[in-house]
Amino acid sequence: MSAPVGYLCLVLHAHLPWIRHPEHAEFLEEDWLFEAITETYVPLLRSFERLEDEGIPYRATITLTPPLVAMLADPLLQARYRHHLEKLRELAALEVERHAVDTPQGRLARFYQEWLRDTHAYIFEHWAGDLAQAFRGVQERGGIELITCTATHGLLPLMHDERARRAQVRVGAQAYARAFGRPARGIWLAECGYDHGIDQVLAESGLQYFFLESHGVLHGEPRPVLGLHAPVRTPAGVYAFARDEESSRQVWSSKEGYPGDAVYREFYRDLGFDAPYEYIRPYLHADGVRRAVGFKYHRVTGGVELHQKEFYDPDAARERAALHAGNFMFNRQAQVRWLDGGLDRPPIVVSPYDAELFGHWWFEGPMFLEYLFRKIACDQDELELVTASDYIDRHPVVQEQEPNPGTWGNEGFQKVWLDGGNAWFYRHQHHAERRMEQLADRFPDARGELKQALDQAARELLLAQSSDWAFIVSMGTAVPYALRRFKEHIARFTQIADAVDAGRVDAGEVALLRGVDPPFPWLDYRVYV
Repeated sequence: MSAPVGYLCLVLHAHLPWIRHPEHAEFLEEDWLFEAITETYVPLLRSFERLEDEGIPYRATITLTPPLVAMLADPLLQARYRHHLEKLRELAALEVERHAVDTPQGRLARFYQEWLRDTHAYIFEHWAGDLAQAFRGVQERGGIELITCTATHGLLPLMHDERARRAQVRVGAQAYARAFGRPARGIWLAECGYDHGIDQVLAESGLQYFFLESHGVLHGEPRPVLGLHAPVRTPAGVYAFARDEESSRQVWSSKEGYPGDAVYREFYRDLGFDAPYEYIRPYLHADGVRRAVGFKYHRVTGGVELHQKEFYDPDAARERAALHAGNFMFNRQAQVRWLDGGLDRPPIVVSPYDAELFGHWWFEGPMFLEYLFRKIACDQDELELVTASDYIDRHPVVQEQEPNPGTWGNEGFQKVWLDGGNAWFYRHQHHAERRMEQLADRFPDARGELKQALDQAARELLLAQSSDWAFIVSMGTAVPYALRRFKEHIARFTQIADAVDAGRVDAGEVALLRGVDPPFPWLDYRVYV
């Protein structure tokens, strides 16, 4: 490819909170992982591998957060996912028997049956259940760059001090290196949360770049000479890339975004609610409450109630995904042509999205991305797909700036994670952070049972700091579960800290807690020193 007019940097942020409940035979919130595997992670990996097989170049950035990597590699969750997938395949077989092939439901039942068969073979025959290694392989072959995140998706600006922030970043960097056999160059700051001094914490862990909401760069000091379409370099020497609002809106917006097209699959209408109860009951959880099972036979249709939706046509949806991919490319070409005259280098359009949008929320999303990669490789010569690392390697000299504090999300300044429903979290979180730091200072070189206790205390604190709990409370979704999780982690931390202070560490109790909350088995509490 000749010198491009501009660069497109696609960033998919794949994250789920640590959810693993061995104390229950099945657990509703574990389905979040299972759905994401089936509907997002496997379709993306399959798209990447098809492109590689055909020799079509592509480039993208994907965050795999430490909790997600830990869950993908966990034997218990792998076994539970296998059972989950086998139940779906059993249901698909019943649906094929129930509906004639010449009916819309019959054609869709056979579509799902084949899709689930392929998913099962890919995960358990090709990758022995460990999708983290599948992503590692794609990175090593050069198609994607994986980046890390704060250890448990902790929102750094809302932590007590720099030491608490440093622990989240250090563990995130360590988790990445252990999973992928190399140090991470970039990091996704949870919720794009930035505050003064965080760049120094990143630099200390060897991280070279991060992403910000647009106002983080637009309102930084001094103001960016090249606007949003070139990174800036912070006082600590770390590069900050700003989110492009136009390309994000084209996908995310409920009014303008592609996923709302009438031809695409309807997310909210599902066989779990439509089928006769006695028929669907074996595929629900033990409580018998109706829930989505992933078989969705209807399309968005547009402007009608759920019960009036028309049947879904996968072929028409695939054609529309190709059309939208072409439209997205056309708009990015026009965008970089317009920007090109005002910059001293090719502009970069940074387009970050939650990865789970592609496949889970927007079923055709992985198709859209695959078509986009194909079209950029074959149908034009103005746009080049790059990662932030690619850009830095080519254009290391950029403007120096202190970015403006903020987050992404509603109003851009932590409002979602600090409101009337969740603000009380932080007095407990900050007290635990201070106490963990004091324990680390008192015992700088603990051994044996004391070290195991302090390691578990650190693990519980990191899990309590997850931004997911505050987010869920603010959104009003699985509120009882989020409240329970936050309270449990704070209580377990306090239990261990009290035992350490009293000099009465019970190795058995610590082992029990570690059995419940085991991520990062290599964790060393001295990340807080």
